[in-house]
Amino acid sequence: MSAAATAAAMSWPGSRAGGQPLWPDGIESPLIFHSPEIEPFVDELPRLPFLRGDRLDLAATTTTHRFHRDLADSPALGYGGMSYLGPTIERRVDEPLHLQFRNRVATHPFAADIDTTLYGVDQSFRTIPPTVLHLHGGVTPPDSDGNPLHLVFPGQSARHHYPLRQDAGNLWYHDHAMGITRLNVYAGLAGMVLLRDEFDTGEPGNPLGLPTGEFEMPLVLQEKVFTQEGMQSARIIRVIPQGSWEGGGGGDVGVVNGIAWPRLDVARGLYRFRVLNAASFSSLNLFFSNRMRFWAIGNDQGLLDAPVVTESLMLGPGERVDLLVDFSGLAPGETVELRNDLPPPLQASTLGIVTMPLFCRFRADSRRGFTGSVPRRLRGAPGLPPALPPLETPTVFRNLTLSQPLELRIPPAIMALNNLTFDDPDIEMPRQGTVEQWNFINVTSEPHPIHLHLVSFRTMGRTPLRTVAYRLANRQPPLGVKWTPSAEAFLGGAQSPPAAWESGWKDTVQVKGGTVTRIIVRFPTEEELGFDPDAPFSRLPSSAPLDTLAPAQTSANSGDLQGYVWHCHILDHEDNEMMLRYRTVR
Repeated sequence: MSAAATAAAMSWPGSRAGGQPLWPDGIESPLIFHSPEIEPFVDELPRLPFLRGDRLDLAATTTTHRFHRDLADSPALGYGGMSYLGPTIERRVDEPLHLQFRNRVATHPFAADIDTTLYGVDQSFRTIPPTVLHLHGGVTPPDSDGNPLHLVFPGQSARHHYPLRQDAGNLWYHDHAMGITRLNVYAGLAGMVLLRDEFDTGEPGNPLGLPTGEFEMPLVLQEKVFTQEGMQSARIIRVIPQGSWEGGGGGDVGVVNGIAWPRLDVARGLYRFRVLNAASFSSLNLFFSNRMRFWAIGNDQGLLDAPVVTESLMLGPGERVDLLVDFSGLAPGETVELRNDLPPPLQASTLGIVTMPLFCRFRADSRRGFTGSVPRRLRGAPGLPPALPPLETPTVFRNLTLSQPLELRIPPAIMALNNLTFDDPDIEMPRQGTVEQWNFINVTSEPHPIHLHLVSFRTMGRTPLRTVAYRLANRQPPLGVKWTPSAEAFLGGAQSPPAAWESGWKDTVQVKGGTVTRIIVRFPTEEELGFDPDAPFSRLPSSAPLDTLAPAQTSANSGDLQGYVWHCHILDHEDNEMMLRYRTVR
């Protein structure tokens, strides 16, 4: 790497240029894989294409993709004819979307990394890998939601109906196949969905006064490890044999919209960035290298009441944030980088994994861009959407635990919800129309972003937990025995409110290590939804009669399914028991 490139990539405490991890004595950790050095900011940040219409045909296909000018073409997966990721779907609320999803994947790009000991995973997945399409954040009928067992095998298709009777917001779609979600998404099966309404039209002159066109841009953030040959690698930890689940680890190269450490020339004005943390593992603390301020105007499920000015914000895997960034203060030719400084969790850092500090660079050109000002209000004023309502009063309270049970396996890093496995029948069954408070009790030391399908919710806050005292007083039973003792007698301080930018409607919440994180969620009724959220449906894809399936596929697709799931959005955890079913009953 040249001196100029080294300076551009920056020297970061605990890392060398490019963010490759170092142990304190200056020696690369031999326990993890490291990417080759690549020069940052040589490739342009691509703009993901838009896909519009009320009837769409979307296929997942096997592809090759080049992540960097100096890397080789890498086996990958893509949606909608793209070599990696998928097009941004744009749709108006209350206008249904009918989507035909097709699996045209050949042998899996990470066939050798598939762990057949995980629940629901068959040896055949290496050569006939199933996929499942999930609209993350969608208020969706159960047979179209993307249940992890609603498998679509190569050559098959599934029809999805999305009513889109919900607020405008930042949704995304991605694979959700049982036991191989982390590999399918990491290989490229992810894309964004922008829901519009009469206020947030996405057109010039919109009532909110927001940037549009070239000044509105989705940013899909990921982390990667590349082999010395330049291929994307799903392996992080050397000491775990290939084909065994690893438990998660951060990458050492930042990828934005499918390109490693890209650059973007920007006009000197206001931009709207729809940011998605699509990483498999790492939470991020995002900021600009000159510490300039920016504005959060919305999160997962839509706009805030007013812009929140900040110099940094934290984003867990699966979370989205809607940002306004003003480049008018930069002189022509001046640059600024989007960076991250959040350290990895303790278990990852002991292996030698450190912060991946860099995503992309913006360079101001001489053009004047969008010259509108940052809105003062986004909700709750004439001509704007209604203000966010006060938190509802719950009538049902549920304690739910996030833990790391001790298992006789290598690595002993399995994570669990309520100390149960995915197939356990003791599931949560909230009643339709009920407002509930869910208390997520995290006795691990690391954060877990928890996502609930079907519903949106509001975050009450987070309270420190005296974890050792809690565990001593409530001995955890073997995995498979429900364990959800109350934490009220073991709180270690006052509840902290959510950050201002996460005070709106959410579908994924960051449950920090050693805390009790509380959310308020209302489970809608069948009448409100326009569909029965508890209707059973066949595992069989809509296009596949049983007599056309191979034996392994027939077994995987036998029987009916019912309800939705809630899970950790660290995809490695989701794939190995940190996901449970739930039903909303009448």
